Amino acid sequence: MADDGEEEVRRVRRPGNDEVLGIVLRKEGGGKYRVYCTDGNERICRIPGSKKRGLWVKRDSVVLVEPWDIQGDEKGDIIYSYSNAEKDFLDDNGYLDEISEFL
Repeated sequence: MADDGEEEVRRVRRPGNDEVLGIVLRKEGGGKYRVYCTDGNERICRIPGSKKRGLWVKRDSVVLVEPWDIQGDEKGDIIYSYSNAEKDFLDDNGYLDEISEFL
């Protein structure tokens, strides 16, 4: 950790094959979230059961979304939530250009 209280970024998870970055617009209820993604789609996303206890998501969080095979333009799974330091790293490297109006 840095001495001045800032988080240190060592390795940031980047989007893989079918994964996209997104920002949480609002909580829908029932464990679902409305997420605007970098591919221009607005999806209803859920946190899968294996990650439900270890993943904290709130409004304006930057998340990694894996679209479903069926209804992939409308639905997906939130598989990772980024910290503020990781969000700044992604923003500086151009990963969040498509959703910059929501940041």
